[in-house]
Amino acid sequence: MMDTLFPLGISQYLIGGLTIGFAVSFLFVTTGLIGGMSSFYSSTLSFLSSIRYFQQAKFINTRNWRLVYALGLILGGVIWVFTVGEPIQTQVTWWQLSIGGFISGYGARLSGGCTSGHGICGLASLQVPSLLAVVIFMSTAIISANVVQLMGGT
Repeated sequence: MMDTLFPLGISQYLIGGLTIGFAVSFLFVTTGLIGGMSSFYSSTLSFLSSIRYFQQAKFINTRNWRLVYALGLILGGVIWVFTVGEPIQTQVTWWQLSIGGFISGYGARLSGGCTSGHGICGLASLQVPSLLAVVIFMSTAIISANVVQLMGGT
């Protein structure tokens, strides 16, 4: 059963989960900030856009640390490629990834947070809306993956 669910093993998931959990905990304990990623887009747009929505204090006051936080994610990917030496590849086309990214981003804003914000930070602080969001995220992902598999996708 484990080989079916995790054909490449579980060590990378365990290491990744522990690293994310430690990083989010460290951020919260040292600064009191919640390390979700969906606000990154709005706070970054506060650098570029003069639209009133993006000029709210909650975006302007957090945009510097959120930018560094997001760059850390990119740096983590670069470190992975150089230490493991094998980038993860997909057969999904660029336009499908773009549509999926847009839908995910829109959903994250609509639900008031992303999977990392709700799933890691919200659940850790026992927030019921985060539990509901995670159940919806996971249900949608499971259904989508099964539909794609039934349609002959990988």
